Amino acid sequence: MATRLAIVGGGRMGEALVVGLLQAGWAGAGEIVVVEPVAARRQQLAARFPGLGLADTAVAADGVVLAVKPADAEAACRAIAGAGAARVLSIMAGVPTVRLQDWLGDGVPVVRAMPNTPALVGAGAAAIAAAPSAGAADLDWAEGILAAVGAVQRVPEKLLDAVTGLSGSGPAYVFLVAEALIEAGVLNGLARPAATVLVIQTLVGSARLLAESGDSPEALRAAVTSPGGTTAAGLRILEEYGVRSAFLEAVTAATDRSKELGQA
Repeated sequence: MATRLAIVGGGRMGEALVVGLLQAGWAGAGEIVVVEPVAARRQQLAARFPGLGLADTAVAADGVVLAVKPADAEAACRAIAGAGAARVLSIMAGVPTVRLQDWLGDGVPVVRAMPNTPALVGAGAAAIAAAPSAGAADLDWAEGILAAVGAVQRVPEKLLDAVTGLSGSGPAYVFLVAEALIEAGVLNGLARPAATVLVIQTLVGSARLLAESGDSPEALRAAVTSPGGTTAAGLRILEEYGVRSAFLEAVTAATDRSKELGQA
């Protein structure tokens, strides 16, 4: 009898999915099997998730999440197909569905996704795209899996490189901003621990306000910016140094690199 879901790859993203699915009401035993060839990693997963299904090779499954490194994709796909996967959701960057389909065979519907690392705390952002072999039910299934660890958007596959450049790489941009703000606090006399707490809470609070207020980023920024005030003075410097333009260029560069990796 096939298991409900096999997660091929027990790394950080695979583990994040296990956490989200268990919290969403999936049963570890009998419903989820993590396929992880490294014995030490399987032991770590077994210790954290008692009763979770674990295997070192591909198993028959109603659905498979492919969470391996791109270099291991072909071998993993051929093993999955040989084990009898009914459909596959790939969360690997840079491997297009046409390659996945070639390795899996025409009879296996494929959905490709680009999640990001905040999925590790159940606050991820992901986009999904269907291969020609996948239908509406396959997209619904894939969205249901990823919704356990965050928000999901549906896009054409040609836009997944832009998703990679924006939300896939986006956490690193935010972390860099956090680093810079902490250093700025220290430069202006704050102790590093205090600056760190203030910056982290500022980012968390600002994100919540943006998500929950219903107001646009522009409106929220304007609400904080009094004419001739401190925020206006700071924003003037950021614009003077081209911070907005730098973000545009960063996302474009990451998007272009994703395209290059997909053609390699």
